[in-house]
Amino acid sequence: MFHVKRQDDTTPDPPVDERAPAAPEAAGRLFGANLDRAIRYADLLAGPGVRRGMVGPREVGRLWERHLLNCGVVAELIAENAIVHDVGSGGGLPGIPLALVRPDLRITLVEPLLRRTTFLDEVVEELGLDNVEVLRGRAEELRGRTSADVVTARAVAPLAKLAGWGLPLLGSGGEMLALKGDSAAEELLESEADLRKLGAVSWTVAHAGAGIVDPLTTVVRVRIGTVVARESRESRAAKARRTAKTARRRPAK
Repeated sequence: MFHVKRQDDTTPDPPVDERAPAAPEAAGRLFGANLDRAIRYADLLAGPGVRRGMVGPREVGRLWERHLLNCGVVAELIAENAIVHDVGSGGGLPGIPLALVRPDLRITLVEPLLRRTTFLDEVVEELGLDNVEVLRGRAEELRGRTSADVVTARAVAPLAKLAGWGLPLLGSGGEMLALKGDSAAEELLESEADLRKLGAVSWTVAHAGAGIVDPLTTVVRVRIGTVVARESRESRAAKARRTAKTARRRPAK
């Protein structure tokens, strides 16, 4: 396990070549009282995170602007005390920055790869993030076992596929927030039919981080309707398939 220096800790600081760049002024405004934890997280990504494949070595120089700040500003789109599932969390993005910006959120980092969940467990312990838990598994395996207010994802998959993983994890009126790039509007347009089939009732492209990041963080917001209605449609469809299958097997009279 790696170690970071706590206020009352004598653990040595990480080597200079394993530290992230100095935190920009905007980081203080975004992370507030948790700025020291954000700095520690950046160093963990720059050192153990690079060595263990959480981020590429070329990303170290832009950890703050491209990763921590870019992810943390999404917190402004999330309601107070929300339950958040971060699907395909990887090295903890956007889940850990969100947890640092918003301690009121209850965040589950969902990640299928053992080496990544091991890293995430260590980060959560080292930073003392009481509002974060790590869950090893695929989003598809959680269907019917959980109900989140918000599902987040970043650079995981094309929107239609991502919606198939994330929307079934939401409770009634829940929302998926997918961090996307410049092609977000085009991708959303291409995915509308799939979103409707999955129970989405509204979708839009939003931007977050005014005064913190430039360019702004682009987020696709997809909201679902009532889960009961969605499950009812799925049950009816499953019943119809079973009936058709039974009819095909029934011998002709």
